[in-house]
Amino acid sequence: SYGLSEKFVGEYLRSNNVSPSDVYVSSKWGYTYVADWNVELGEGEPHEVKDHSLENFLKQVEETSEYIGEYVKLYQVHSATFDSGILTNTKVHEALNKCREERGWKIGLSVSGPSQDELIREAMQIKVSGQQRLFDSVQCTYNILEQRPHDALIEAQKSGTDIIIKEGLANGRTLSNPKLLELSSTLNCQPDQLALAAILAQPFQARVLSGSVTVDQLRSNLGSFYSIEDPERMSI
Repeated sequence: SYGLSEKFVGEYLRSNNVSPSDVYVSSKWGYTYVADWNVELGEGEPHEVKDHSLENFLKQVEETSEYIGEYVKLYQVHSATFDSGILTNTKVHEALNKCREERGWKIGLSVSGPSQDELIREAMQIKVSGQQRLFDSVQCTYNILEQRPHDALIEAQKSGTDIIIKEGLANGRTLSNPKLLELSSTLNCQPDQLALAAILAQPFQARVLSGSVTVDQLRSNLGSFYSIEDPERMSI
């Protein structure tokens, strides 16, 4: 996503002789980073610009292919919304399907905002080449504070769609939730482990993104697997 991050990851994987078969790499298209590494911008100036047009897809897919193409397994629409037009643009749908056929990448989309469930259901209805579903996966915000997409995710999973969950800790907000803190103390585990385990226990069988930025955070997050394997914990 955003070009340079793909370049950084691609260079790291190649310089360390990592085989494409040993990693699962996903990237996104649809946003262009325009802040030039500046944290603070002028009033009203964006860090990134969304563009789900056919022209932007064709440009960014070539960039992705150059920077990290041999490692990519999944290529996602970045932050699909009804307003961006991605759900009704048949030319983009055809280009995405062609990308899947020619490059072997699965095609997905990420959603966010209060209408995630509606977006998921609409996206699952898009067909290409007759009756083939366009999207192989959906990435969605879901956590103990945001559970509205639950039923739509179950529907998508039952149809064969791979489910990926982002913001499982709600950007850290779950870690100050009194009920979560109380339960994690009772169960003798870390709050992040219980919050992520609660997602892993859902019937839509998601891949859950960590979001960790330090080794200690990652190690703690991985403890969520031990929490979910304990039936007594997950029944509370």
